[in-house]
Amino acid sequence: MLLNSFGWNSSAQTQPEKKEKKKDKQFYVTWGYTRARYSKSTLHFSDHSFKYHDYTGRQSDYDFTIFNATAHDKPDFDQLGDVVNVTIPQYVFRIGYMLNSKWGIELNYDHTKYVVDDYQVVKVKGEIFGTPVDGDSTLNPNTFLHFEHTDGANFWMVNAVRKWTIYSGPKRTSLSLVFKPGAGVVIPRTDVSLFGEHLNNNWHVAGWIVGAEGGIRGEAFRHLFFEFVAKGSYADYRKCLVLGTGNGTASHHFFTGQLTATIGLKFQSSY
Repeated sequence: MLLNSFGWNSSAQTQPEKKEKKKDKQFYVTWGYTRARYSKSTLHFSDHSFKYHDYTGRQSDYDFTIFNATAHDKPDFDQLGDVVNVTIPQYVFRIGYMLNSKWGIELNYDHTKYVVDDYQVVKVKGEIFGTPVDGDSTLNPNTFLHFEHTDGANFWMVNAVRKWTIYSGPKRTSLSLVFKPGAGVVIPRTDVSLFGEHLNNNWHVAGWIVGAEGGIRGEAFRHLFFEFVAKGSYADYRKCLVLGTGNGTASHHFFTGQLTATIGLKFQSSY
């Protein structure tokens, strides 16, 4: 009787612990919106396909660099009232799995938009249609250049997730700190006007990105939570398409800082 009693008590003590561990394993999905700031960027353009003609009618090409160009984001938050256009603003989503109460893994996507400022004066060096250039030029979108990733600069990252719970309250409310370092690829759709020709290319893998985000996560009731985070990253676009046939390319890299707010749903894992 004493052994049976001891065995029953031991089982009863370990059962809640197993239940708690199972509760910590969760799938989740979030959706939200972001604002971004970008560092200056040096852009290199080249095309050696002899697609273009210079003013004399001879076939020619270009290979030039624009130094320290400024750029801005394009939030388009005025579209939020239209449910049909919910993906037009700078939206983000995350799909993740918490392995336990502290660690998880996450697929992290940011539909940020990157627009080089028109009419800024920048240094241009290289060769355009057989003519050497080395001096200051104005980025006139009608005659020279307009450059943007506005159907998405498109940051795709896989992140590790670390969570620290700092408050637990009634009705499953809690407040946590989160930190998410990760890396991935950039899949932009580059919209460019170059020498008077406008081209909007297809999405493609153009380079890579590395970064981290951190902030607060609040949970309420059984399934609901929100996050507010700041993110810093470095994006290297090694091959952006700037011609419809894919012959011309542009490359550049920049640092970015973001503030992001999301709301999400979590679901207890059965595994």
